[in-house]
Amino acid sequence: MSLEDHRQIPVAEPALGSEERERVREVLDSGMIADGEEVRAFEREFATTCHVDRGVATSNGTTALHTALRACGIGEGDTVVTTPFSFVATANAVRFCGAEPVFADIDPDTYNLDPTAVREAIEIRGGDVDAVLPVHLYGLPAPMDEIAAIAEEYDAAVVEDAAQAHGARYRDEPVGSLGDAAAFSFYPTKNMTTGEGGMVVTDDEAVADRAERFVNHGRNERYDHVELGHNFRMTNIAAAIGRVQLKRLSRFVRARRDNAAALTEALAEAPVDPPTVPDGVDHAFHQYTVRAPDRERLVAHLDDHGIDTGVYYPTPIHEQPAYEGVDERFPVAERAAAEVVSLPVHPGVSEGDRGAIADALALYQPQ
Repeated sequence: MSLEDHRQIPVAEPALGSEERERVREVLDSGMIADGEEVRAFEREFATTCHVDRGVATSNGTTALHTALRACGIGEGDTVVTTPFSFVATANAVRFCGAEPVFADIDPDTYNLDPTAVREAIEIRGGDVDAVLPVHLYGLPAPMDEIAAIAEEYDAAVVEDAAQAHGARYRDEPVGSLGDAAAFSFYPTKNMTTGEGGMVVTDDEAVADRAERFVNHGRNERYDHVELGHNFRMTNIAAAIGRVQLKRLSRFVRARRDNAAALTEALAEAPVDPPTVPDGVDHAFHQYTVRAPDRERLVAHLDDHGIDTGVYYPTPIHEQPAYEGVDERFPVAERAAAEVVSLPVHPGVSEGDRGAIADALALYQPQ
């Protein structure tokens, strides 16, 4: 089959099937379509997958981050160290709490927070830090041992932004179990989806209780509104999809890893740098992200051969208009933003698709 004969290969593709449709139909027929027992079951099942005691479902990944930070006590005037190389929701959630996001640069190979830069960012501010918010970017766990040690030294909470890392593991433990709390997203492009949705997971009962109140108007079990809160609740419809997707998550991640291995093999002679996977971590490959100094040329070349790509993220957070007051520079993040591009790696990528991508990459020549 020639490259011209092959289908257009999307960079993301939700894997939804008949079981999801049937479960949604059952919820619709029950009439109990808002928050309810389906959500409670999804919370329990997802928490078990993460090896933690509690899960609190939310309406999306951003509200999960906001809730996790608030539940860990982050509020007005606090300081949270995080990465400038992520989706803007990471830093926005800090600001929604009334806290200040303080950026630290990233590792040039993994694109995750650099622990040395985290320490420097804290020390520049005289040790003033209330939380560290690492992102497991593209599905690769951040260096949690070093980050947790720094946070403990400064008596700071650790909140994992695991929005892209369902199924990833660090030192044989699932992400979501490595900090005081973690936040996941179930957006359609993620490793599993509920359409829109999020989840806070934690082993801390007090954190979980605060999260439950915060997503439900600050209400306790007696219907007293004991504090300010939001309506960040998930619906039974979304949870029904999520419960089916969760059963398929290990298969989804296995397919992503198989596709990633094939892509890495295909890139052996190509003039681009494949993802780095450090020892002791299991990458979930939400994205398969390569570095190409002549990125625009590579994107155009792959597009000409029917292969979609994604650039995540072309503008680092500190350079976004909403963060124009940030005057620090983060050269490693800025270079990554100018050079990285993601290739199709999702479970819908077939063996034929992998061959088409490999053939296209073999023909690529940078300027």
